[in-house]
Amino acid sequence: MSRLKSSERRMKIILKLQQSKERITVDKLAREFGVSRRTIFRDFNALSEVQVPVTYDDLSGYGIMDGYSVPPLMFSQKELATILVGLNFVKSQVDKNLIDDAKGVELKIKNVLPDTLKAYMESLDNKTVVDPFLHFGHEKKVGGNWYTLSNAISENRTVTFKYKSQKDSSVSERQVDPYLLVFYRDHWNMIGFSHKRDAIRNFVLDRMENVSITSQKFEPRENNDTEALIFGSNESGQEVVVLVDDRADRAFRANLPTKIFKEEAQNNKKIKVQFRFENLGFLNEWLLQFGNKVQVLSPKELIEKREYLLKEMLNQQKG
Repeated sequence: MSRLKSSERRMKIILKLQQSKERITVDKLAREFGVSRRTIFRDFNALSEVQVPVTYDDLSGYGIMDGYSVPPLMFSQKELATILVGLNFVKSQVDKNLIDDAKGVELKIKNVLPDTLKAYMESLDNKTVVDPFLHFGHEKKVGGNWYTLSNAISENRTVTFKYKSQKDSSVSERQVDPYLLVFYRDHWNMIGFSHKRDAIRNFVLDRMENVSITSQKFEPRENNDTEALIFGSNESGQEVVVLVDDRADRAFRANLPTKIFKEEAQNNKKIKVQFRFENLGFLNEWLLQFGNKVQVLSPKELIEKREYLLKEMLNQQKG
């Protein structure tokens, strides 16, 4: 761990003592902060001088008196800059509700900061931009009810909602055990166990209406590991094999909406990549951004979709 200023280290010690259900020894704190035992003892002496109610037990170490609380918004400049990056990411979203909530959080933080940190925060305001094309280039809209879904996830409660199909705009009633909220490039998805499909499925938030939390509690039926949920939803999809030009390899990997399970370098500066994907229509349109730098080898259905889409685009140009 990098060296901290004494004031930052002491604040972190207080927070650790508050959060720990057990007492903490000087040796453990010294190892964690990369300082000597003597430094930790000096920290405890300094905390006692400012009336922090640190307690000590010969056998188990240090703790803090029950009921003691520290003001929650005591940030270092680095921590505050980290918060600003997170808030600016949220403010770049297409969902107007998320943007308004982020602005509200930012205002509350500014109102309780000391003057020096408030000036620091204001000096960085609008000078840390996350995804400028998304931030400035999209009309903001009201998206799905992410707050209701986040509550359902935290309480392990089943939700019901009406879902609009992207394929034919039909609307159906859904009952889902929500596991995860995930941001995919320009929209939010909820991943959960669909009672209708009896499987893990993705649901786009802005196609969900009348979201309601039921009284029904659930236990996750699948591996609830975040990575497994995100990438596992495509395991039932078709196997896709593509040749990727090495000039496009980095961008391809960074944006591919699934997990690569096999790859092999070719002699002509191309890489054969294999993965699974369920929605071939979406994948077909997604591949257009790479032009001729990505060649589809299989499945045949995806090749046909690719050819049809390109012909349709050429016919539109001619028309």
